[in-house]
Amino acid sequence: MFLKPTTLAAIALFFGIGVFAQANHYKIDVADSTKKIESAEVSCGECKFQMAGSSCDLAVRIDGKSYFVDGTKIDQHGDAHAKDGFCETIRKAEVQGEIVGDRYKVSYFKLLPIK
Repeated sequence: MFLKPTTLAAIALFFGIGVFAQANHYKIDVADSTKKIESAEVSCGECKFQMAGSSCDLAVRIDGKSYFVDGTKIDQHGDAHAKDGFCETIRKAEVQGEIVGDRYKVSYFKLLPIK
């Protein structure tokens, strides 16, 4: 038994939407060579930086001030509640981005190994 072309097209469209909906649309793994790379502390804003919020969200601390991050999510860098996760420890990262209001718009993010 063969499926009709319209049924095949509907199935392909359904699965295609699911794949693209889960893709990371942020390109944060390539640094801009024209901008300075900063070293920042990164962790869960609520658990480790005592920031106000209702859930575990990634934050950076630059020059002693903490900012929630836009451009990457806490769980894109491993299990936040693991022993080495952002809710359990403060890590170091190389970042590029800009402070916009009270948030950090990241354009490059490289989590550094624990020493």
